[in-house]
Amino acid sequence: MPPALFAMRPLRAALLDAVAVLSPTSCAGCGRADRGVCDECRVSLAPSVGVATVDDLAVSFALDYDGVPRSVLASFKDGGRTDVAPHLAPALAAAVAHALDAAGQGPTRKGFAARTGASVDAVHLVTIPSSRAAFRERGFTPVGLLLAHGGLRAERALFARRRAADQVGLSAVSRQRNRSGWLAARRWVAGERVALVDDILTTGSTLLEARRALREAGAVVVGAAVLARTPRRHPSATTAVVRG
Repeated sequence: MPPALFAMRPLRAALLDAVAVLSPTSCAGCGRADRGVCDECRVSLAPSVGVATVDDLAVSFALDYDGVPRSVLASFKDGGRTDVAPHLAPALAAAVAHALDAAGQGPTRKGFAARTGASVDAVHLVTIPSSRAAFRERGFTPVGLLLAHGGLRAERALFARRRAADQVGLSAVSRQRNRSGWLAARRWVAGERVALVDDILTTGSTLLEARRALREAGAVVVGAAVLARTPRRHPSATTAVVRG
């Protein structure tokens, strides 16, 4: 570590202590007082990128949805803890970079939305739309916020053409039925290369539905990236993982 950065560490700790006094909080990972994410839990959020296969779709992931990552992500999505977004964003950015490398597109911070001057070979990042109810409750879109903290942005290329039930607690078969025909593309995207981005990979039914909708609109889906995968709910992810 450069001497200048080493010297800044005590200052950073002092600033965090001052913030904790003015606005008490607790670690989203372990509950320890006075830190949004404590130093020990931050280590558990360091990306270790792997690859899962859903059908024939390659999905890059950075974390296992278990332990500290699960607690922090749950606090972020369902507990309104937007203060932990900067601690989760690097892992999602690492998964995205891996997916783009695998697609033959080097990682870049210039954005991937259509009509931004990117080359015709650029890979457009596309996120899964949140339901209106979820957006009203949270006030933000989790994946979009994490991408923004990582210096990335995605195109809103999909919309929900019908309501779908919450996936929590559904079996793999029920998840697939629940998502079948749920999404549609906002416009014709013939020939565009697309990488899907989501937060958690379980059975993969949501990603496969998004791929179907984009393919029907003419897109070429080259891969996907998620923040975390659920190993016990997705056997193919367990057997196909590649650490890097």
